[in-house]
Amino acid sequence: MSDPTQSINRRIVLASRPKGEPRDENFRLESLPVPAPGEGQALLRTLFLSLDPYMRGRMSDGPSYAAPVQIGEVMTARTVSEVVESKSPAVKVGDIVLCDAGWQEYTVADGGKVQKLDPTAAPVSTALGVLGMPGLTAYTGLLNIGQPKPGETVVVAAAAGAVGAVVGQLAKIWGCRAIGIAGGPEKCAYVAKELGFDACLDHRSENLAAELKAACPKGIDVYFENVGGKVFEAVLPLLNPFSRIPVCGMISSYNATELPAGPDQTPVLMRSILTKRLTFRGFIVMDYASQYPDFIRDVGGWIREGKLKYREDVVDGIENTVSAFQGLLKGKNFGKMLVRMHR
Repeated sequence: MSDPTQSINRRIVLASRPKGEPRDENFRLESLPVPAPGEGQALLRTLFLSLDPYMRGRMSDGPSYAAPVQIGEVMTARTVSEVVESKSPAVKVGDIVLCDAGWQEYTVADGGKVQKLDPTAAPVSTALGVLGMPGLTAYTGLLNIGQPKPGETVVVAAAAGAVGAVVGQLAKIWGCRAIGIAGGPEKCAYVAKELGFDACLDHRSENLAAELKAACPKGIDVYFENVGGKVFEAVLPLLNPFSRIPVCGMISSYNATELPAGPDQTPVLMRSILTKRLTFRGFIVMDYASQYPDFIRDVGGWIREGKLKYREDVVDGIENTVSAFQGLLKGKNFGKMLVRMHR
């Protein structure tokens, strides 16, 4: 790991826009002097940075809910950082904070605009995962759009991931059956045995549709969508009347450069929406930012009580950030994907 007194800040910028899968040449590792904080600012040293699927969208310049990263700019990311120099009364040296430093080892930020963390309350890395944006996404999406009721069947794709793992556990806490879909037998075993889902199916199975039907004998009442593609095709026929579908992500198509081959399924989907009175709603976590205190109270409490578990997949060093992100988009991570910059 780098010396905390070093004078060089290593950062990764977007060198070109990916076409399809992000490649090494789309990024550039730069070394620049560590920036100096001005009045009211603090110098922050990155401890952990979060890697999330939404970042693929920020690499493209098409219309979206957030502005794209510009060519030559540091890749965006939420980070947990340590204050190493402060000219702000809001933070002091040694404080641990949540901020948006991006893919770099150091940054300067307004001391009044970072969120101080309590390292004694939970491991600081959880502020990027189960107690951070992914956990809040699961909590608010399931609560507000999924509206699960005791006894209902909740299905979640990418069930071993940072969002999906929380969705299924919340469904169980709220009295539902939880069925996960994940990639590979190891992840499925973890979801079913460690996280306590009622079942977890491998999306790579040639018999996914039949296996999902057998696991959901009373149909599906809530489907938390993280993936799309073949998984959604297996889910659609099983949706019950008045089912709710929070649409959180579509990772199966993030690298797509054209529409999938095959017949147009839009008429089938629209007929199901009409005849079954289905509710599809896309959402972004910031839509429910006001519920953050409730989320921290509930999920933090369930973690302390042992009712909710989490897993992190950590790689070390900024030089491994690009390969870790590429693996994330292919489902190679096992748990919340983090890069540890400094110990």
